[in-house]
Amino acid sequence: MKPAEIRALSDAELLNELENAEQKLFNLHFQRTTQNLESTGELSKTRKDIARLQTIIRQRAARASLTPGQAAGPPEGAAGQKAETPKSEAAKP
Repeated sequence: MKPAEIRALSDAELLNELENAEQKLFNLHFQRTTQNLESTGELSKTRKDIARLQTIIRQRAARASLTPGQAAGPPEGAAGQKAETPKSEAAKP
């Protein structure tokens, strides 16, 4: 499934799709073990579908947990941001 198709689903449909994809992955593993699997690419495709579904579910949960007025960005002082040094300390030799 494409991410746009997944985002169009309701929460209940998302959980149902996730359950179906996990069951499909189990069946594919079983087929591989018994050497009845025709296409090994189905395993990776199904794993990626599960990851997409879980990502959309987590995004919705994170969006729902934010209170109005909160930003969705990283908190101040997060990694990757330079800490500001006072000018008086920066000028000392």
